[in-house]
Amino acid sequence: MKTATIRRSKEFENLVLEHIDLLYAVALRLTRNPADAEDLTQNTVVKALRFHDKFKEGTYIKAWLLTILRNTFINEYRRKSRRPTEVDLSGIEAAPDSLPDPDIFFEPHAGSRKDLLELVDDPVRKAVEALPDDFREAVIMADLEDMSYKEIADVMGCPLGTVMSRLYRGRKMLRELLGDYAREHGVRVG
Repeated sequence: MKTATIRRSKEFENLVLEHIDLLYAVALRLTRNPADAEDLTQNTVVKALRFHDKFKEGTYIKAWLLTILRNTFINEYRRKSRRPTEVDLSGIEAAPDSLPDPDIFFEPHAGSRKDLLELVDDPVRKAVEALPDDFREAVIMADLEDMSYKEIADVMGCPLGTVMSRLYRGRKMLRELLGDYAREHGVRVG
């Protein structure tokens, strides 16, 4: 009996780990920070493995894992928002009277132009990030993660109609935010 339980838990662990890249990608989009995304992914996997007995056979594991990830993200966000940010100011010195010319840091060098261009934000990414959280999550899951409306509803814990509404409104906001950008790139906006 014990061997069968161990075998089942190992199989479940392998099943969870098959989705680790998806979990990290969604976590990165939610947190917008690689270190936080790694922590969120790790916490999600730990919770999934700890509560694998709660997983019902026939349930879509991807939606189950993404629900754990989303709930963990929301709980962590709430916990952080309740706790004030602490900043250690003891090592900060007063600014000198004469500061260096900021232009010396931006002198053109052979390889630096390419490096600086890589730092410029993509207008599409900025537009997606400007969406309200619920709309952004729905748009990312539908259009970038290629999830079905049903899967999104399961992950977000809301009715299918709410998902469709959020997608409609989120995409409408994106069209408004990216109208000029689309026209500049030869896309007809109607």
